[in-house]
Amino acid sequence: MFIRPSELILNPDGSIYHLNLKPENIANTIIFVGDQDRVEKVTKHFDSIEFETQKREFKTQTGFYKGKRLTVISTGIGPDNIDIVLNELDALVNIDFNTRKVKNKLTSLDIIRIGTSGAIQKEIPIDSFLMSTHALDVNGMLHAYLVESIRNPEIEKAFVSQTNWDKSKANPIVVNGSDALIKKFEDSNIHKGLTITAGGFYGPQGRVLRLKIQNPELNDRIEKFRYNALKITNLEMETSAIYGLSKLLGHNAISLNAIIANRILGSFSENPNRVIENLIKLILKNI
Repeated sequence: MFIRPSELILNPDGSIYHLNLKPENIANTIIFVGDQDRVEKVTKHFDSIEFETQKREFKTQTGFYKGKRLTVISTGIGPDNIDIVLNELDALVNIDFNTRKVKNKLTSLDIIRIGTSGAIQKEIPIDSFLMSTHALDVNGMLHAYLVESIRNPEIEKAFVSQTNWDKSKANPIVVNGSDALIKKFEDSNIHKGLTITAGGFYGPQGRVLRLKIQNPELNDRIEKFRYNALKITNLEMETSAIYGLSKLLGHNAISLNAIIANRILGSFSENPNRVIENLIKLILKNI
């Protein structure tokens, strides 16, 4: 099927619209960071950098770390940005830009997110690391796609029931991370659990400044949620979009977070940059 110019938008130089990238500019292993300034915090450890570009908040550097070609991309904040980044990355490897047709042989990317997050369990301390075995979309972005094949309906039903989820909100969607990447990055120093991906930082995550929120008790119910041994460990704004789109497109994805806040205890890291740097080193060691 021919993909029209209004759907697959290319820049005059042939690069994809938002990311400003051509197929040859990226590796098959890609590290996501949210903050554009964090790209160089990863690539400073590289042996060499062969390519870099930036358009808007999307900054990319590709290079080599101990002989392995890697790409680091800043996604910005939120599931809407992930929708852009993952669809455009997939287009770079799986659509022929000359014919505007999907390739016969598809490429699977490995995507590793290095993020920051706030824990929602007392026993997960600040300055620790957390791996998302599952992610829960409560922001609704994934509902734009056909997601039935990747959902976990029993976990979703339990969440709706235990949190008294408001029916006027988007139905929650639970997606698994990549089993292969979970095994690759598993470590005794890394906590594991279910991550909630919210559509905002303040009200959608239960923070109150001047505006009242729809359900002040929601975070307490989230903390108490259990499905067999699975519990909700943290809140952030990207992981469910990464997991959902990656699974639908045939890519492998894992999200690892530096825990810089504990929402239950009301505490925040005194040195968040140090814990992020330590997580970067751990991920590069295992990559």
